[in-house]
Amino acid sequence: MAEPGKQLRAIASPFVALGPSGVSIRDRLKGLTGEDETLLRLVGAHLGALAGRDLKARCADALQHSNESWADRKRDLTAFSSSRWAGSLTKATHDQWSLSRRAQATHLAGLDAGIRMLRHRLSLPIGEQNTKRAPGGYRSQREWFAKSRRLACLEERREQVAADRNASRVRVVRGGRKLANTRHHLEAAGLTEAEWRERWEVARWFLSADGESGKRFGNETIRVTPDGEVSIKLPAPLAGYANSRNGRYTLTARVAFPHRGTEWRDRVSADRAVAYRIHYDSSRGRWYLDAAWSRPAVQTVPLAAARANGIVGVDTNADHFAAWRLDSHGNPVGDPHRFPYELTGTTQHRDAQIRHAITQLLHWAQRCGVQAIAIEDLDFTEEKTREKHGRRKKFRQLISGIPTGKLRARLVSMAAEQGLAVVAVDPAYTSVWGAQHWQKPMAAPQRTTTRHDAASIAIGRRALGHPIRRRTAPPHDDQSDRRGHRTVQAGPGTRGREETRHRVPGPRTRCAQPGHGEKAGNQHAQHRSGRAAERDKSWQQDTLPLGF
Repeated sequence: MAEPGKQLRAIASPFVALGPSGVSIRDRLKGLTGEDETLLRLVGAHLGALAGRDLKARCADALQHSNESWADRKRDLTAFSSSRWAGSLTKATHDQWSLSRRAQATHLAGLDAGIRMLRHRLSLPIGEQNTKRAPGGYRSQREWFAKSRRLACLEERREQVAADRNASRVRVVRGGRKLANTRHHLEAAGLTEAEWRERWEVARWFLSADGESGKRFGNETIRVTPDGEVSIKLPAPLAGYANSRNGRYTLTARVAFPHRGTEWRDRVSADRAVAYRIHYDSSRGRWYLDAAWSRPAVQTVPLAAARANGIVGVDTNADHFAAWRLDSHGNPVGDPHRFPYELTGTTQHRDAQIRHAITQLLHWAQRCGVQAIAIEDLDFTEEKTREKHGRRKKFRQLISGIPTGKLRARLVSMAAEQGLAVVAVDPAYTSVWGAQHWQKPMAAPQRTTTRHDAASIAIGRRALGHPIRRRTAPPHDDQSDRRGHRTVQAGPGTRGREETRHRVPGPRTRCAQPGHGEKAGNQHAQHRSGRAAERDKSWQQDTLPLGF
């Protein structure tokens, strides 16, 4: 299981992943009149301008931000909108600034990792082979020179990012940096200047309102009644467009929320907080309304309860899920299952592929009668670096193609709706040990067991608390050692059960009595038929005389 003299990394204990902390649903605003669309565009553009002004003020405050400055900014925005609109604007600004600050720290850490790897590989002789622990030197002098130039570029870039972070300066583009850069490549994007301008303006609108518990229908700014009527509290400069009481504008479109509509209706009927967001898809020419609310933190299913009826081990790959059902004792049951998906094309297509594969996996797990799904707690943040794997472009693309964080979050959310728990396990050695101990034994003439199928067994056994090593062999027919040592099944609480079993000195069979272990290696002391001890004549009876 492990190479002699190789130190295995510590393996973390499995745990039940926390359930989703919130819910978001969407419905289309159908049947809007021209006046409705004009009003929504005016409100979105007006509040978007206020959001840009507030973001500029927040970036100027940097780390000097305080509750007093927050109150001042909110007071200034209230005069041009309303108190609740101002609260939503300032909160969105704080979230955007905090996200940019965290992204800046992540970018700085990535630059540091790349610089360290480049310096390490540049310090090695050209052509030195890599090891399992670290990559080797570069293949040629030309590649060495190119990487030295890249090191200088990364060091310069790192100085710029570090200077921005030390000065508490973040760089935020309202509307998105990608869309802003598309302006210079309209022909490649297949857009005209007018189409790009429309997308840019729409992306900078602001039509989001936070919910309030205890208020009517859970939101005073964007109010949606249980029967689907949508009304908006207009900002002060646009109050003249109101068609309802108290400066409100009621849209002609109605929403029903086919997905989770009952849960949403129960919340708004009880005046519980629901946040809403209205947005426009310029490529399709459609208006949408999103509803979101948070869920209270609930106690997860105990690990023992999740293991009670067995588990489904799932190995995540770049193009499919490999799953195998295991009983509570860690034995594979039935045949392996594979749920393919294709991570190419647009973002919507990739998300649809992932959702479809997860739905198939969850439905099959429910038919199996298990209560939990085991999956690796993967994180390829450091493995994607370009500097570590060098020319191994296909390998880097393979790692980048495996969905990790988004898939885990989506799986946990969808599994919670089906009443299934998700058990996260340490991914250390699951593929290697699974192939070593399970790929060949589980092969059959009617099926082909792949390395990924064997890894799913290893993941499931680790989630159940069993070692990946298979169960002990049956007893021998006799006391002979011609078939070698028996394997040992370590208990779930045994320390080091995942490691190679160390040799225990002494007799290899159970026939020897305590205190006779020193004779195990002495064949002359083993009084068995055919042993070397039979050639010793001192103990044998003398030959009888012929005439006796």
